[in-house]
Amino acid sequence: MTSPRHVTLIDGSGFIFRAFHGLPPMTRPDGTPVNAVYGFTTMLMKLLSESDADHVAVVFDTSRKTFRSDFYPDYKAHRPPAPEELVPQFPLVRDATRAFDVCCIEMEGFEADDLIATYARAAVAQGAKVTIVSSDKDLMQLVGERVQMFDPMKNRVIGEPEVREKFGVGPDRVVDVQALCGDASDNVPGVPGIGIKTAAQLIGEYGDLDTLLARASEIKQPKRRESLLEHAELARISRRLVLLRDDVPLPVAMDQLAVKPVNPETLAAFCAAQGFRSLMNRLNVKAPPVATMAAATPAALPVAPKVETRYELVVSEDALDRWIAEATRAGTVAFDTETTGLDPLRAQLVGVSLSVEPGRACYIPILHSPPQAQGSLDLGGGGPAADTPKILPAKTTLDRLKPLLADPAVLKIGHNIKYDMQILAGLGLVLTSLDDTMLLSYVLDGGAHGHGLDELCQLHFGHANIAFSEVCGTGKAQVTFDRVPLDKALAYAAEDADMTLRLHRLLKPRLLAERMVTVYETLERPLVPVIVEMERAGIKVDRAALIALSEDFGRRLGELENEVIALNNGEVFNLGSPQQLGKVLFETLGLPGGKKTKTGQWATGADVLEELAHLHPLPARLLDWRQISKLKSTYTDALVSQINPATGRVHTSYSLATTTTGRLSSSDPNLQNIPIRTEEGRKIRHAFVADAGCKLISADYSQIELRLVAHVAGIEGLRTAFASGADIHAITASQVFGVPVEGIDSSLRRRAKAINFGIIYGISPFGLAAQLGIPQGEAKAYIAAYFQRYPEIRDYMERTKEEARENGFVTTLFGRKVYTPGIKDKNGAMRAFAERAAINGPIQGGAADIIKRAMVRLPAALKEAGLAARMLLQVHDELVLEAPEAAVEPTIAVVKRIMEAAASLSVPLLVEAGAADNWGEAH
Repeated sequence: MTSPRHVTLIDGSGFIFRAFHGLPPMTRPDGTPVNAVYGFTTMLMKLLSESDADHVAVVFDTSRKTFRSDFYPDYKAHRPPAPEELVPQFPLVRDATRAFDVCCIEMEGFEADDLIATYARAAVAQGAKVTIVSSDKDLMQLVGERVQMFDPMKNRVIGEPEVREKFGVGPDRVVDVQALCGDASDNVPGVPGIGIKTAAQLIGEYGDLDTLLARASEIKQPKRRESLLEHAELARISRRLVLLRDDVPLPVAMDQLAVKPVNPETLAAFCAAQGFRSLMNRLNVKAPPVATMAAATPAALPVAPKVETRYELVVSEDALDRWIAEATRAGTVAFDTETTGLDPLRAQLVGVSLSVEPGRACYIPILHSPPQAQGSLDLGGGGPAADTPKILPAKTTLDRLKPLLADPAVLKIGHNIKYDMQILAGLGLVLTSLDDTMLLSYVLDGGAHGHGLDELCQLHFGHANIAFSEVCGTGKAQVTFDRVPLDKALAYAAEDADMTLRLHRLLKPRLLAERMVTVYETLERPLVPVIVEMERAGIKVDRAALIALSEDFGRRLGELENEVIALNNGEVFNLGSPQQLGKVLFETLGLPGGKKTKTGQWATGADVLEELAHLHPLPARLLDWRQISKLKSTYTDALVSQINPATGRVHTSYSLATTTTGRLSSSDPNLQNIPIRTEEGRKIRHAFVADAGCKLISADYSQIELRLVAHVAGIEGLRTAFASGADIHAITASQVFGVPVEGIDSSLRRRAKAINFGIIYGISPFGLAAQLGIPQGEAKAYIAAYFQRYPEIRDYMERTKEEARENGFVTTLFGRKVYTPGIKDKNGAMRAFAERAAINGPIQGGAADIIKRAMVRLPAALKEAGLAARMLLQVHDELVLEAPEAAVEPTIAVVKRIMEAAASLSVPLLVEAGAADNWGEAH
């Protein structure tokens, strides 16, 4: 064997988690989760195909207990167990590594980072260069002349400059900086009050940690000096924790890491077992005869034949007119926009691509300029700068495209077409008659996989689209699309339109075959223009009120921190540290009932603090501190920066194809998670205000999920109660506990309410007992009494679980599929989780469908009534509108009528509505 020239060491454990959290849920034919396996496999395949390394290994952690735990038990002790859906994927990732005939390395008592350090040192000693495939900051101490890191997720090389940018020091002093600033994610204590910048400054001034600690008394800043003197030993312990061992006995000899040819049969068998049909196509391997693919598994769908591509750059009026005429004759055209950014309210249109048949597409540049002459979109201007390739004037192009985009006789197909509609709306252009391949995929396959264009092309065609980073670069060198050379822009943009058209031809016929036409045509497709208008409208925010509230929260946090410290006999500790809090509660204060997690750390979650709050005031104050801290950082501070300066409003973005149940999700900012059960949370809603002369209207479905339970489970007792308009929780308490309705006290009603809302989520006796503060046996008796009084609910649960086991999904009243991965899993915890999701799917999904039906119908109803109100927000079961003050009452009447008629159930739908100057008072 020759000595290695280039050794690549892959941080396997790191990439398992990144793949798991970065990809949507995916399952193989038998229901086993495989999203992390899929992400890891594609990453490994790409690395092997692009690297010139002659020696490669994937390095894994084995367990949390290592030699570091022996001298510092709190090391990584606070980390929660791995997600249930990830646990069965750990061995499969190792199988994936072996399927490529790549060496797997792990060793009890040591972390993957220690093994990577040891192999890197050994490789350098043999004269090889080393690439560490990871983004883990702890590995940056290894970077040197012959060692570099590579982050494949960001396509970024990490060398000495990048390390200095991160830590403020060279790789040889990273350990010293980490020892000072600590690492909360690993429970490395560090020195209190010292962050990365301060640590880098100190190490830069004193040279190294030992010198700094020896001369700490010379430091002028009192707090810094005292902290270093008091916590010097913590710094030394921290250095031992972060310093990687590079002298571990090699579990596998270096020559065993040599790259070997892949055995196609082994690789094919692995991919077939996971249902990775698209990967098999990319790898050009065939499934063994014994491998079977479930027809319902999206990854196993037939792969479309490859098509020869012919892409055209449109830079003349004749060519543009020819494409428009061809699209008009065809009656169907795939359409995509390229822009300067992701915010549709601020991005500029750079170009448009069209495709009318598979393999044929064009790109029409609108705003392209070299870096030194970058301009902005001017609808009245001429062409581009003189030294750019000749393109048509923007106004000419858009004037010619306008009739095609608005033509109802021509179907425009896009992928996430909501974004394209927003961009066009900013230019006064309307896109009518549309289909969205992202929504087609979402309706057909729900939560079975993600619905991004790149993922779907991999899944269905085995085709890897050109990556955005390939044309625009990465990191500081990344450019906006208007600065991309036209040949690269053509290949990238035309491919998007081409592949969108191919997806449409593959997916649209499945609607009828799989009986999903109603969901797509009545819920998802008509909702797109409604959401576009909502996002563009935004909602006004009182900046001054937010700032004042943030300052108030800051003062409250300081007061609470002082109270907590005083309750701890004046001993200062980090309120945000679960480790330190656990010691205060159960060791210093000696409170009873403390429980340690599997990692050996005291449990200090909200449930624990709530149980302790009646025994001592400190846990109660700590709960208040946590709540206000989250409100300040997540909402009052963040929302101020998210106000659009041009509109004075915040414009949330709704994701239409993310959740498993059909619910919309909100981001940038997320306005669906603002808490309303606490006074502080409600204060945040008060900062959302109506425009001058208007009022905000909040219309909320009352107990819609409980009403759906009564309907789908056929619970006569609940149906009767809802029909009579009685207090549903008082009626339940009366029927379950055998007490006359007139004699129901607030305690019994609260217990009935907890069961009513908890039962459909599979609440356990333990969970109910914790929620109500009663013995577990008593909670178990309550649940048994509930099932005895309402036996229909148990029948519904069993029926729904069986449906999920048989089909892999359950359906809502309107036919939406809610996938239930893991329903047949051998792991009991994972199976139970899937069963709870199956029971809740038709309920939560049904509620999502109902409010979508209302949203689709509401704009036309308001227009027909001559009302100028507009929808601004959807927050689960609530709609927020803005209306002129004089039109509030008629608007509420129309909104209630439409929302309450959105579904025909065996129980009435009830909507509660209010109006005020701000959201808090309207709800």
